[in-house]
Amino acid sequence: MTTAEENEPAYPSELDTWVTLPNGTRLHVRPLRSGEASTVLDLYDHLSSRTLHQRFHLATRELPEALLRILVDVDYHRRLALVAENATGDDRVVVALANFGAIDEHSVELGLVVRDDWQRQRVGSELAHLVMRAAEDRGFHRFVAHILSDNTAIRRIVKRTGDVLSSKTSGGVTEIAFTRHKPLSH
Repeated sequence: MTTAEENEPAYPSELDTWVTLPNGTRLHVRPLRSGEASTVLDLYDHLSSRTLHQRFHLATRELPEALLRILVDVDYHRRLALVAENATGDDRVVVALANFGAIDEHSVELGLVVRDDWQRQRVGSELAHLVMRAAEDRGFHRFVAHILSDNTAIRRIVKRTGDVLSSKTSGGVTEIAFTRHKPLSH
């Protein structure tokens, strides 16, 4: 094993899972590997201009190199991304990506994007739950999201999955801080 391989963080295979959507479709969810730019670029290429604007606040079709580096720079503790894949036969199509990046020792900023042809099927809600649980398992219990004011879909996901602690809007972008709903105990 080389020194570089020894310094690589261990791949969190425990996060590798399957989710079943309400329509019966099963999606494979797995952690993004460090430097896996092709996966992010493939998803990015399948997003509409509206979705690009809603998620990345970009008016361009080109993904800035700095943003790509941030998305693929995962250490599986302070920075983690999960991808949802539709697997049919040998083909795997990435349909969504959720990620978090640590802000401090207790808080992470969340990001979530779903391909347009997979929206409104609860892919975002399923992935949001998984990425928040992964963050909590790593000691982060406060979540922050920067949402364009007209992004009603992500607002519904936040309402469905979390308890809002604070919300402030500036320049058409709302910063929402929240905690995840705790599961009901029996």
